[in-house]
Amino acid sequence: MSSLFSKTISLGKELKITDQEFIGLRDFIYAQCGIYIADNRKYLLENRLGNRLKKLNLKNFDEYYNFLRFDVGKANELKKLFEVITTNETSFYRNPPQLQVFQEKVLSEVLKERRANGKSLRIWSAGCSTGEEPYTISMIIHELLKGEVGSWDIRITANDLSERVLESARKGVYNDYTLRTTPEDIAKRYFDMNGGTNKIKPEVKKLVSFGQINLKDRMQLKRVERSQIIFCRNVIIYFDDEMKRQVINAFYDNLLPGGYLFIGHSESLHNITRAFKPIHFPGAIIYRKEA
Repeated sequence: MSSLFSKTISLGKELKITDQEFIGLRDFIYAQCGIYIADNRKYLLENRLGNRLKKLNLKNFDEYYNFLRFDVGKANELKKLFEVITTNETSFYRNPPQLQVFQEKVLSEVLKERRANGKSLRIWSAGCSTGEEPYTISMIIHELLKGEVGSWDIRITANDLSERVLESARKGVYNDYTLRTTPEDIAKRYFDMNGGTNKIKPEVKKLVSFGQINLKDRMQLKRVERSQIIFCRNVIIYFDDEMKRQVINAFYDNLLPGGYLFIGHSESLHNITRAFKPIHFPGAIIYRKEA
């Protein structure tokens, strides 16, 4: 769930959204998943949902709003809605300075502590999109533990709002463009590469468990196994402050004492919470829950 409304679709001039329809749909979307669509993005909501109206043979956005609220098929349409309003643009080894801190400082420290206390590791990738982030985390774990991985109890819980992107993530097949920021030796080591089709190797997939989650749903969040490390990058930027506080508080509750939170480089917890201690590194800021 990394980039909201990064593309628009040309639908012709017959499908226009009124201010009242926009407010109704915007508030409905916020209530369902916490994504807030500002007034100046009205045209984006219009463009993105126009194809759904055509598909359902609806005349206007008010009919679509009522369909979402009352129709017997609304559950399936909600899934379509979530897919339409979120665009998942990501890559392997995205934001190298942050991942370098993760590998050399945070993960190394956590593995050292866990080696002496049960050799178990839990990492949560919240907003995992098509799987590049949790698979990158798995590769970094393999790089540090090497042949020792098999003797550890490791689980990377990877969640997203969209079932469609999760289905793609589970397949673990990617084109060359998604590997554009991946070191060449890493790509060769952890992918079966065949003419532009790159398949994640089984040992990398084995550490990752994918599942649908709505960050607006507090009960779903509470069911996630407690973690030493949480990644939620380029997600909360699309929430208003109240939703940000709700999600960040859930992450704080999930993290074990001394745990770490990674958010996107353009995101900040400033004015959201002071519960975490920010730790500054060259090119990266991470947040720690005090032990």
